[in-house]
Amino acid sequence: MSDKLYGGLHENKFRTIAKKAVMEYWNGNKAIVNKFGEIATKDVYVVWQVKAIQNSKALLGVSVEGDGMYFEFTYAGDEKQAYLDVYKKQTKKVFKY
Repeated sequence: MSDKLYGGLHENKFRTIAKKAVMEYWNGNKAIVNKFGEIATKDVYVVWQVKAIQNSKALLGVSVEGDGMYFEFTYAGDEKQAYLDVYKKQTKKVFKY
């Protein structure tokens, strides 16, 4: 596995922090826990990850069927702050070409 720096964080540490943030959000939300149960970091997976200049971003999901959620974790290197955005699928529209 690569040991690149992600916004001042090593790649593996960035990934670990992102997965932990998703787990803490999930387990801290009673409505989600009541419906789907608690998760561990092993239940969180990284779909995509990138580093641009001093900033890092990861898109994450959880291995819980039917939750319809995905997470965007961003580390702003200049501010040395991280942000977690949470999205829930609203609809699926098909376009035929």
